[in-house]
Amino acid sequence: MANLKELRNRIASVGSTKQITSAMKMVSAAKLKRAQDAIVRMRPYAEKLEEILMNLSASLDSSEGVYARKVEVEEKVLLVSIASNRGLAGAFNANIVKATSLEINSNPNVKFDVIAIGKKPNEVLRIKGFNVIGEHNKIYDDLSFDNVAEVAISLMEHFKNGTYDRISLVYNQFKNAAVQNVMVEQFLPVREVEGAGNSNSADYIYEPAKEEILEDLIPKSLKTQLFKALLDSNASEHGARMTAMHKATDNATELQKGLKLEYNKARQAAITNEILEIVGGAEALAG
Repeated sequence: MANLKELRNRIASVGSTKQITSAMKMVSAAKLKRAQDAIVRMRPYAEKLEEILMNLSASLDSSEGVYARKVEVEEKVLLVSIASNRGLAGAFNANIVKATSLEINSNPNVKFDVIAIGKKPNEVLRIKGFNVIGEHNKIYDDLSFDNVAEVAISLMEHFKNGTYDRISLVYNQFKNAAVQNVMVEQFLPVREVEGAGNSNSADYIYEPAKEEILEDLIPKSLKTQLFKALLDSNASEHGARMTAMHKATDNATELQKGLKLEYNKARQAAITNEILEIVGGAEALAG
């Protein structure tokens, strides 16, 4: 059994850890509120933009255009792994690394490059030996549409130049504070929208022509898609960290209770031993 001093030190150490995790939980909860509001506001716009794109492309050949180029056999693919600059968020970062690794290992005949958004996936993916060609860790310093648009333009240029046959995003989609779904979402070529050719598409008069509108709308839609993925990931990070810190605080509370019980037992045993020694000494003197 540990001595009383060691137990007191452990109780104090666990108490300090509990204060830290509790504070981190409250900070993450405040950040989660803002991040959740941002993605909730963004989703209707992104969905409406996709609906407009679907309506415009209903009467056009979806295989036309530089951003719709497809190949029968993929030879080179770029994965954009979106995670966090910081840890202490449960399995948030590990899930992205795992999904990226699975995507690469499941296609041995394809050459994969990776762009990491976040220090954590960047570090781990490099250690695993994957070809990380770029990183955008500072984007979280100012997560705005304009900054994300620069990254999206760079990705579009890679695809436009024929460097890659496909570009996909790997990120955590925010559902609620406790649940995040890992997504591997095709970014380029532009995905075919189901039902694009149905009879529900309205017959509008377009000015300028549909082709010109699509030429401007597709890049805007791609920028919005990447921005939405980053907002999803940002909200997921704060939700995962808040949940992880909540569990850590609960565990620290339980551990502290156990240590205090052990300390009280050890203290009681020490007092009992002292009493026995005193009684034994008194009896010896009396004898």
